[in-house]
Amino acid sequence: MIRQKAAYLAAVETRQTMLEAQFFSFMAACATEATPQARAMTTYRLLTGRYPVEADITSASSFDRHVLASILAAATMDGGSVAEKAGVTGKDLAALLEHYFPSIDITADKQLSHFNCHEDEEVALIRDLLLAHRSTEGKIGGWLAAMVARRAIEANHLWEDLGLRDREELSRLLNRHFAPLAARNINNMRWKRFFYRTLCENDGLVMCTTPVCTQCNEFNVCFGAEDGESRWQSAGVTFYERQPVR
Repeated sequence: MIRQKAAYLAAVETRQTMLEAQFFSFMAACATEATPQARAMTTYRLLTGRYPVEADITSASSFDRHVLASILAAATMDGGSVAEKAGVTGKDLAALLEHYFPSIDITADKQLSHFNCHEDEEVALIRDLLLAHRSTEGKIGGWLAAMVARRAIEANHLWEDLGLRDREELSRLLNRHFAPLAARNINNMRWKRFFYRTLCENDGLVMCTTPVCTQCNEFNVCFGAEDGESRWQSAGVTFYERQPVR
């Protein structure tokens, strides 16, 4: 019985991997890249037709496409299922690609609707916090709430693990799609830290023992600069300028 269950689970995992490779054509194209950074760069370019440094984010719609492409590109770095690493179901990822990246060849498969992300309690708390403060219409707010929450449990600055170019892009994302929540961060606290502090306050808990932040010995933990370079964009553009989009 145990062997049969293990074989079944292995078959399901294999089928999911095969379906994703067929369903998300950019994944198949990225699979041969030598490094995680290269896979991320190629994914972004296949989705948008350009490099991140060339992204046009002047309009709200172009900014949304840039954000979604960046998150998916960052997710390809971690290995495994892109949907899981990005925080969405296979069905939602399919709908997202079809709506925002129609140039990607998509063939829907009803079996994908059964591929759901494992419900992590920590991720769910952040996702629900974001969902409660949505400020835009349509499905994108729900997708971004799930994606931001999933990437928030990674180890780097949140903007880095979202694949964004700097913290300002993350602030713009949150102010656009989750404005009521973003407006509460009046002291410009680090966003990940702000999420957890808000969750504690909503539950009536006290996260800090110091009543005033300026008197805290760990002030920089909450308010320190979030400078740096995106962990996958550091691969640069020089090499890729010579490479065709497959």
